[in-house]
Amino acid sequence: MDNSTVNATKADADPITIDGPARWTTRKRMILPGILLVLCLIPAVSGAFHGGNLTWLYVFVFAWALSSVLTPLAIRLSFRFGWLDIPGGRKAHGRATPLLGGLAIIGSFGVTLLVTFTYSLEMKAVGLGGLLIWLVGVVDDRWELPAVMKLLAQLGATALMIAFGVHVTFLPDTLWGIAGEWIITAFWILGITNAVNFLDGMDGLAAGMSAIIAGLIALVALQTHQYYFMVVSLALFGACTGFLPYNFRRGRNARIFLGDNGSTFLGFTLAATTLMGDWADNNIAGLIVPILLLSVPIFDMTMTTIVRFGTGKVRTFGEWLAYTGRDHFHHRLAALGIGRFNAVLVIYTVTVIIGIPAVVLKQARGIDAVLLLSQSAFFFLLLSYFMIFVRTHQIRLFVEEQSRVTDNGHELDPGRLEILLAGADQPEQKREEQDVED
Repeated sequence: MDNSTVNATKADADPITIDGPARWTTRKRMILPGILLVLCLIPAVSGAFHGGNLTWLYVFVFAWALSSVLTPLAIRLSFRFGWLDIPGGRKAHGRATPLLGGLAIIGSFGVTLLVTFTYSLEMKAVGLGGLLIWLVGVVDDRWELPAVMKLLAQLGATALMIAFGVHVTFLPDTLWGIAGEWIITAFWILGITNAVNFLDGMDGLAAGMSAIIAGLIALVALQTHQYYFMVVSLALFGACTGFLPYNFRRGRNARIFLGDNGSTFLGFTLAATTLMGDWADNNIAGLIVPILLLSVPIFDMTMTTIVRFGTGKVRTFGEWLAYTGRDHFHHRLAALGIGRFNAVLVIYTVTVIIGIPAVVLKQARGIDAVLLLSQSAFFFLLLSYFMIFVRTHQIRLFVEEQSRVTDNGHELDPGRLEILLAGADQPEQKREEQDVED
């Protein structure tokens, strides 16, 4: 984005975000989080939380309050320095939108862990890796880095984690076993990081889904008596929920996006957190728990990869990295006619439904975990059939019907109709922005 575009955008693209009634509304919204944040910083208050074994509640409240305060700041900084997503092409939003949502997430998450001294050597490695991922995302959101460069940065962050002992540990302690664990770890981290990023295509989707997953991780950690991971997950849960009201608003545009900096950070942190814990007594069940918790991003990446290679849209790994399309889980759901907002709610629901079994696997046998995983796989297969094949049949019926209609004596072009219908998940032309955003 050149300087003239940035300056024009700051001048007229979204003035109500910077000045006017919306500014006062935002300040009113910050009163409660601001009060809670100040109270949490008072030693007597924080001591009461810790002394009453309510550290988990303190962590959530602090992270939520700080995120609620940092998000409006991130909006202003985005406009001030030009980190904006400009509408056009595949971008369906109606106005320039700030992209520094990740600043509120990483800021509130990191500060919460520092204030509560909730960090280990391994968590420091994850934090440094996450910071690298976030910084690369910030640069990419402004200057669009090549996909290979971003992949190398993610590999670097993964290598840092591995160097500090954060990796899978279920293979034999041999040279090939160690190498295999490192490869599997890299595959997991890179896969989940990018899968969450790919799902950041609708308002509230990646942030809300990540909040649900973090909450489920906290529940699993509670079941397995891993208090440390429960607190870490609640910090991420609070950071996401504090950000979400500005990113997911029914009938209104998001005031800020996560950006690649926020979505990749969330994916990386969730993937790393699930690697560090012991999630069940049985080894097989312990391996399946993270897969269930992160099944939605895994499903989306698997489905789109199979479809794209199967239909010839991509033929090489490089093409796969660079390809962008409207064939993700959320796009296909919205195209069925339920709309973008409801598509996000459906994905929230699926995340909860598939994630809940992970909470009860602490003492499960390996075969029980495998059966639950198989059940989830069949559920996603059925969902894929419904979204892809039923939608295709729906398009064909529509095209055949509309091709019989004439307009001024000319038959409507079926090919053109199919293109229009395939883009049905595009929102209608954005109405005029409300006089006052709330």
